[in-house]
Amino acid sequence: MMVNVEITEIFCLVDEFCKEFDLVVEKNLLGNPSKRPLVMSKAEVITIMVLFHLSGYRTFKHFYLDRVKLHMKDDFPRTVSYNRFVELMGRCLMPMTLFLKNCGLGECTGISFVDSTPIRVCKNKRIKRNKVFDGTATTGKSTMGWFHGFKLHIVINERGEILEFSITQANVDDRDPLRHGNFLKKIFGKLYADKGYIGKELMETLFVDGIHLVTQVRNNMKNCLMSAYRPTRSTGPTPTATGAVKGA
Repeated sequence: MMVNVEITEIFCLVDEFCKEFDLVVEKNLLGNPSKRPLVMSKAEVITIMVLFHLSGYRTFKHFYLDRVKLHMKDDFPRTVSYNRFVELMGRCLMPMTLFLKNCGLGECTGISFVDSTPIRVCKNKRIKRNKVFDGTATTGKSTMGWFHGFKLHIVINERGEILEFSITQANVDDRDPLRHGNFLKKIFGKLYADKGYIGKELMETLFVDGIHLVTQVRNNMKNCLMSAYRPTRSTGPTPTATGAVKGA
């Protein structure tokens, strides 16, 4: 569990970022800002959301009600109800995303993992009459079936630290973010992925850029590049330069 010193450090870092964020937003704000003071600041809301992912709790509701409101009163003396806090989370989504992009990413160690997960905006039976993100959300397919919404693409290292993330529409190919240089700008070494990322041109492009994409081999797939290192005796799967794991 986080100690008070670490909580204070995270809050101070978030608070400084929120001050800079508010200065930029106020210059481009349409209309007059609300004069009603907020019970909880943006920095407090974002700090609690960050602490949840470091806490070990499986659900945010239990973390907020059992931990924040009962045992963290000294750190957050003016908390709101759980339903109200969920509303504040939506308002703080943009500054929290920018904060994580600029201040919350880890460092690449040469061993990275990439994958995508669906972000559903509604159940499948309500797709035709859904109005949430109307015109923006799309229908796509994942390993768990069809869904309507968006995709979260994320890269982590072996320590579980987030190295990069991106949100796209649901019908976007998992390999598309990897084709853009900014998404893997800080990534090097081995990049492990599932079979959905297999692609000859993508593997060759990443290999030239110093990224070895490692995936499993499909039944109808042939290796086009062989690794310069070929062990004389091996008891496990043999990776190739294309990233395919032979024998997996």
